[in-house]
Amino acid sequence: MQPVRLRKWKLRGKQPEITLITHFIHELGIQNLTAQVMMFRGVTTVEQGLEFLRANLSALPDPDLLPDMAIACARIEQALVQGEKIAVHGDYDVDGITGCTLLVETLRALGGKVEYHIPLRLKDGYGLSSDAIRSAYENGCSLVLSVDCGVSAQVEADLAAELGLDLIITDHHQPPDELPVCFALINPHLSTNDVPMQDLSGVGVAFFLLVGLRRRLRENNYFTTNVEPDLRLGLDLVALGTIADIVPLGGINRILVRSGLQLLETGVRAGIAALKRVADVKHVSSGVVGFRLAPRLNAAGRLEDAALGVKLLLGESSQDIDPLAELLDGFNRERQKIEQKTLAEAIVLLEEQNQSECYSIVLASKNWHSGVIGIVASRLVERYHRPTVMIALEDGLGKGSARSISGFNLYNGLQESSEPLAGFGGHAMAAGLSITEENLSDFTTAFEQAARAQLSAEDLLPVSYHDGEVALSIFTLLLLKELETLNPYGAGNPQPAFVSRNCKIYSPRTLSDKHLKFDVEQNGFRVGCIAFGMADRFDQLDGEIDLLYRPGINQWRGKESIQLQVVDIRTSDCADNV
Repeated sequence: MQPVRLRKWKLRGKQPEITLITHFIHELGIQNLTAQVMMFRGVTTVEQGLEFLRANLSALPDPDLLPDMAIACARIEQALVQGEKIAVHGDYDVDGITGCTLLVETLRALGGKVEYHIPLRLKDGYGLSSDAIRSAYENGCSLVLSVDCGVSAQVEADLAAELGLDLIITDHHQPPDELPVCFALINPHLSTNDVPMQDLSGVGVAFFLLVGLRRRLRENNYFTTNVEPDLRLGLDLVALGTIADIVPLGGINRILVRSGLQLLETGVRAGIAALKRVADVKHVSSGVVGFRLAPRLNAAGRLEDAALGVKLLLGESSQDIDPLAELLDGFNRERQKIEQKTLAEAIVLLEEQNQSECYSIVLASKNWHSGVIGIVASRLVERYHRPTVMIALEDGLGKGSARSISGFNLYNGLQESSEPLAGFGGHAMAAGLSITEENLSDFTTAFEQAARAQLSAEDLLPVSYHDGEVALSIFTLLLLKELETLNPYGAGNPQPAFVSRNCKIYSPRTLSDKHLKFDVEQNGFRVGCIAFGMADRFDQLDGEIDLLYRPGINQWRGKESIQLQVVDIRTSDCADNV
């Protein structure tokens, strides 16, 4: 199997009507291009435009719109009032770590007696742990709260009931046909109302639980004798987990993340400030969270114990926090080495095999570390544009991580090929599974059939979406600063990208043998370009080219200039141009 080189260029949506764009320009006080970009992201009315630009916390929906919210809040209130011990059970990724931290921190601030558990990836695997539930019982807990896990935990829920523990599950993963029987189950996918909350992350669901709980406590005069915590101070955790889990950053998530990024920027939480120091982060954006901060938190769960991440985020003393941040940074460097080795091995396997006609990728090895296979699966999807499953084998058992492409619902695909599996769970784009080694061949066949049922040959060609074809001269620093108000960028709200044709190349060169740097000129307007990871395409920088790029502002020695971050390059006479 060879890497996919050719990409289709496609307008992000139907070209907006000129009259509507003009209306937006007049009512919102924005430029033409900004209005067009917003419309491509589903903003079709002035009211939606105002909400999108303001992203005020006051626009968040009522938490009681989530199922079982009132039941859960009443039970937690009872535990607080009666001094019951509460156990919080999180997950080992950033969403689970931040969700666990948020619940523990806030419930303790409310006077609760709270302990927490994060499963070990290599020992416990994903989801609610029976051992953790037994431990909570033995420690005198009467209430267990899950965050970012539990919607598939039928056996564990039954165990909690047998032990006399009340279990409240908060989760955002796709629910199975058979739900666990528990005291309360809060999952936005089970909601029957029209409010779009299905895109919430695990920590986002936990935040809404706390908002609902605070309202109930207010109504019942709990704060006449107790200090009321400011829930806004937990939005840094919500932003971390939401961005890291790659859920869409529109609607509710946009509001939560935008406020949370401001807290991450100021670094008011000691653990975040330490994490920024070791990651050498000066300015926080959604990209910085996704590529610099979140990987260091994730590394603890991938290689060691994710509870170290909770300890860091809950910590207050620099004497405790600084060594933890250094430890997580070290884990991340080790993770990168293991990831690179695993990726190289996977590429050799694929390119030795004659599987160019396959619609999917399933690879397994006894040499692979289960903590990094999800990242490597993502790298393979970028390289080959196929739904990909990576499986780490040990003693005849396999733990797998899967990543998908547009057009293939991974959760549904795993459902259709689930007979050989011991278990699975996840989302449309990312999932995990378990399997015995002897069933690998059957699963590979079944998963390929599921991929062929959902995908066409055309779907296997990646698409680079853009927001329109423009002249380079349209860009000014004023326009680019206006486009920056559409932040935070991420899934569901991608950074604006544009196409410009017939550009002449000047001063092409490579940087660190990995990247390209050059200038382009179109109709007398010249601008600098950077193309990350595209050094192998140096020979294309000849004659006139068409560019697909993301415009931005480069700051150097106190000066601002326009710079294009190149996504793709084509010769201007290429027959495949779209």
